[in-house]
Amino acid sequence: MRAKFALAACAVVVISGAGWAVAREDAPKGYLRPGAIDTSRVLPPAPQPGEARYEADRKTFLATRALKDGPRWALAQNDVDEKKILADFACALGFTPTPETNPRLTALLMKLRHDVIAAVNKPKDLYQRKRPYLIDEGPICVDKTVSLAMSPDYPSGHTTWGWTVGLILAEADPDHATDILVRARSFGESRVVCGVHNASAVEAGRTNASALVAALHGSKAFRDDLDAVRTEIAEARAKAAQPAQCEVEKALVAKTPY
Repeated sequence: MRAKFALAACAVVVISGAGWAVAREDAPKGYLRPGAIDTSRVLPPAPQPGEARYEADRKTFLATRALKDGPRWALAQNDVDEKKILADFACALGFTPTPETNPRLTALLMKLRHDVIAAVNKPKDLYQRKRPYLIDEGPICVDKTVSLAMSPDYPSGHTTWGWTVGLILAEADPDHATDILVRARSFGESRVVCGVHNASAVEAGRTNASALVAALHGSKAFRDDLDAVRTEIAEARAKAAQPAQCEVEKALVAKTPY
C-alpha cells in the first residue's frame, strides 16, 4: 500500500493510522514537476535482517513498549492525526494557526502535500519494509488494521510530513525556529513511541523531508508563497493569545523518548 495524506481543509480527506488519504483528482498539484527529486536515491537502503541497524530497530521498538498509556504515549496518539498539524505547532509558534487565520499557510501546505506524497511513495514502494509490530509482538497506539500492516515502514510518511512542515515554519518564523524544530522532531519520534514505525524509518523521514525542502527552494512559486506566509504568521501572532498547557508539552518533547 502506498503512502497517502492530506490536511484539514475542504479538499482533504481525514487520515488515520492506517495510511494517508487520497487527494481529489481535481486538487491542485505540488510545487515540483514529477520526478524533480528522487529521494529513493538520497535515502540509505532500509535495514535488512542481520544488520546492526535492523537489530537496533528491534531493541528500540521493544524498549519503547514500556511507554504505553503514559504521557508520551498520549502525545503520540495525538500526533497520529496529520490533519491537526497546524495545531500541533501551536506551542512552538506561540499561537494557534487555523485555516481561517492563516489561509496562505494552509494553501501552501495543501499544495505541498503532493510533493510530500511523491517523496514518500517511491522509497516505500522500493523497500517494502514491514512495520515493527509485524516483526516483534507489542502494543501500538492505534488499531492493528489490515491497511496499516500493508503500508510499508520505510521511510515514515508522518515524519517526512512533520519535518517538512517544521523546516518551512522555522524559515518563515526564525525567532521561534528552535522550538518549532524540537516539536517537529518529536512529531516523528511519536511514530516510534506509537510502535508503528522503526527508528530508522523516522530518521529516513527527516532526511527525506530535508531533501524535499532543499528542492522546493528551487521553485519561485514556493519561495513567493513562503514570503507571504512569513508576513501572515507575524500578523497572526500579534492578534492571537498564547496557547494553554504549553509547559506540559515542552517537558514531553525536550528529549528523545528512546
